[in-house]
Amino acid sequence: MSYYKNHVFFCTNDREDGSQCCAQYNAQEMRDYMKKRSKELGLVSRGEVRVNSAGCLNRCELGPVIVVYPDETWYTFVDKDDIDEIIEEHLLKGNKVERLLLDNESPC
Repeated sequence: MSYYKNHVFFCTNDREDGSQCCAQYNAQEMRDYMKKRSKELGLVSRGEVRVNSAGCLNRCELGPVIVVYPDETWYTFVDKDDIDEIIEEHLLKGNKVERLLLDNESPC
């Protein structure tokens, strides 16, 4: 059994050579937002959610990218509305957000 009900990893990788990376899509800001909202909703204090930064998740061309474990669910996002939907549907209700899903099998 996982220590957390859901463990969310945000790729916040920043490539110095200018090639595509999640940092170009405000990944750190969106990670900070999800962490803040999870705390506000009590998900963190109950041990239901842990939100972390990650280095490159090798899905750069599909970015920005987050992955939720233990479900192994890969998402992309555009803005805070998408993050709110992932929190509401996946983290609170246990439903995958189909429109934001990435194919589990195709690395970049």
